[in-house]
Amino acid sequence: MGKGGMSAPENQDGGEENMAAWLVGLNTLRIQPFKLPPLGPHDVRVRMKAVGICGSDVHFLKTLQLAHFVVKEPMVIGHECAGVIEEIGGEVKTLVPGDRVALEPGISCWRCDHCRGGRYNMCPEMKFFATPPVHGSLANQVVHPANLCFKLPDNVSLEEGAMCEPLSVGVYACRRAGVGPGTRVLVMGAGPIGLVAMLAARAFGAPRVVIVDVDDYRLSVAKQLGADETVKVSNNMQDVPEEVEQIRKAMGAEIDVSLDCAGFNKTMSTALGATRAGGRVGLVGLGHKEMTLPLAPAAAREVDIIGIFRYTNTWPLCLEFISSGKIDVKPLITHRFGFSEQEVKEAFETSAHGGTAIKVMFNL
Repeated sequence: MGKGGMSAPENQDGGEENMAAWLVGLNTLRIQPFKLPPLGPHDVRVRMKAVGICGSDVHFLKTLQLAHFVVKEPMVIGHECAGVIEEIGGEVKTLVPGDRVALEPGISCWRCDHCRGGRYNMCPEMKFFATPPVHGSLANQVVHPANLCFKLPDNVSLEEGAMCEPLSVGVYACRRAGVGPGTRVLVMGAGPIGLVAMLAARAFGAPRVVIVDVDDYRLSVAKQLGADETVKVSNNMQDVPEEVEQIRKAMGAEIDVSLDCAGFNKTMSTALGATRAGGRVGLVGLGHKEMTLPLAPAAAREVDIIGIFRYTNTWPLCLEFISSGKIDVKPLITHRFGFSEQEVKEAFETSAHGGTAIKVMFNL
């Protein structure tokens, strides 16, 4: 959890024991006690009700690392979450016990130049749920800053509240890439992030969205969710020129913005080739740490490459999109599990296996 915590045998304040899903080793999860820190004056204690599994959670389970983050000791997993306020700190004025909230999982310092400049996602002191060494939120209860807990509208469910985290990636990507009315958007990858990027692009006013993937099932889901056209591609680099032409034909016009939600050599090469001169390519996915890309042709056409990392100030807009009906995230939740140790293991295996699983959700 963002405020930190530790494994503890004793009960919380003499009451029920707080339990959490701990990543204790490679491919090993355990439900174990989790002691919460004291409630600060600006904090709230939240009973978790809905927690989704992210690809990064699965990656940590399977490899114990992601990019430069390495799991060196047992860690509570999970960061896509929503719950109900149980207790508030003495200085909290905007929330009361019983409020249903979605939690933004990253706590920044608010003092560095990045935070002061509004790009708090770049904060070098960021404490982010389930990013080593910070514990996550797949627990009965967590303590979190009140200003990072967003009250859910009455017509937004707790599961939809938990979906604000992945949706935030799509919303932020669209903001960074300048998607708006009149912007024709290509999305590379029809996984969970590609699908929310597609939904966000539509909500931002994109009149036409084409989505690309190697998997027929994912493309069928994208079509059901509102993609104008889908294009099935291969994993072979030599197919890029032909597939670029297929994508351009599917769009039926020049592509203004491409959002690469996979982040591989081939997907970025395809996005760079398909995007019009003067267009923008947002790199959202981080599949490959290093890439070999056709940058010279892209530079000659002044195609801008935009890095996208997490998000800033997205929860209010996500909740507005969901509550207004502009975005429906419910169809993305394909599997649900409870909070026993066996179900936690099954849920992660379901998410890792892929297949028909898009978003796997825990109901606590």
